[in-house]
Amino acid sequence: MTEPFDAVEVIATKRDKAELSDAQIDWVVDAYTRGVVANEQMSSLAMAILLNGMNRREISRWTNAMIASGERMDFSSLSWKTADKHSTGGVGDKITLPLAPLVAACGVAVPQLSGRGLGHTGGTLDKLESIPGWRAELSNDEMMSQLEDVGAVICAAGAGLAPADKKLYALRDVTGTVEAIPLIASSIMSKKIAEGTGALVLDVKVGTGAFMKSLDQARELAETMVALGTDAGVKTVALLTDMSTPLGLTAGNAVEVAESVEVLAGGGPADVVELTIALAREMLAAAGKDDVDPAEKLASGEAMDVWKRMISAQGGDPDASLPTPKETHTVNADTSGTLTRLDALAVGVAAWRLGAGRSRPGEQVQAAAGIVLHAKPGDTITAGQPLLTLHTDTAERFERAIAALEGGYDIGTGSAEVPSVVIDRVE
Repeated sequence: MTEPFDAVEVIATKRDKAELSDAQIDWVVDAYTRGVVANEQMSSLAMAILLNGMNRREISRWTNAMIASGERMDFSSLSWKTADKHSTGGVGDKITLPLAPLVAACGVAVPQLSGRGLGHTGGTLDKLESIPGWRAELSNDEMMSQLEDVGAVICAAGAGLAPADKKLYALRDVTGTVEAIPLIASSIMSKKIAEGTGALVLDVKVGTGAFMKSLDQARELAETMVALGTDAGVKTVALLTDMSTPLGLTAGNAVEVAESVEVLAGGGPADVVELTIALAREMLAAAGKDDVDPAEKLASGEAMDVWKRMISAQGGDPDASLPTPKETHTVNADTSGTLTRLDALAVGVAAWRLGAGRSRPGEQVQAAAGIVLHAKPGDTITAGQPLLTLHTDTAERFERAIAALEGGYDIGTGSAEVPSVVIDRVE
């Protein structure tokens, strides 16, 4: 077969800050998926995109080409309306766990295709796999059946969904091009649009523990993804949310599951409850069902009932004891005052080094690894009181985890301003 383009000319187009044509984009994504365009050529193009950007037409076309590389799911046969949520990743971000059953309890089905952690941001599937028996891999038929019966499913995306993205993401991860906003946006949205959900709510994190460190970066990413969803006919909105401090009082795997169950039982940390309800309201409104108050479903225990059915449907035991760590270490405050800062990145890296995350794809994580926070910014601290408890199965990991926390918190005088979790909304 004679190829209509040459990879070098496509690279040179973007290198020279010109627009890629629709035909060039369709070809290069398809040719890379087929192996005609080499990894080093696609990495050059990805770097050119990082440096020179893409306009809305180019990003939309690139996203469609990624979708076209694989299958598309269709939920139109369900008796439910559907809505999904995607978070750009953070520390202590267990929101998917209580959110999916809560939205289902309100009458909207949630087909939540989730991922694993890489680096300091935790993975939803890794957290859920700390529940004895629970499995992430479902066939499309199993997923459809569970959605119809339970109304919520959290599982791994099948290999047939946007395979071009899977290949390109692995390349971006090792070539310093993860931060390219056009590529982040098309990576997320190609999978979400191919998934076939009727409405999508994006949780775009901003702060030290997020990929987007500045509000301007986060807003640009949110606006780009909302435009992509809108262009594809998916009702899409985004919340910009704070990730300068870890969400809740836990970061890790089993510890975050336990905290999620607390939220479903009507308790849990105020920031986790606030964001769970805010996202639930957005999902319900986007699906055209804003006549139900998710706060009431949380208080009534109906969301907890859906959680137990959802976990059981995937082979898990929702009443089983969660794994506990073989080793713990407590970090105590060395002075009295007000906790004015607790850096999300420092806590995330420490949890990762304890075994809660992986440094390369496919590496095993420790279910019991993580961190429990005993205070949040704004709290009054007394010298000698516990600030954080570190959990791991391998005590030799403590040294590097403690090193990651150095300079990661401040105890001062006066009061600390505690911002709302939700910063802004983009539609």
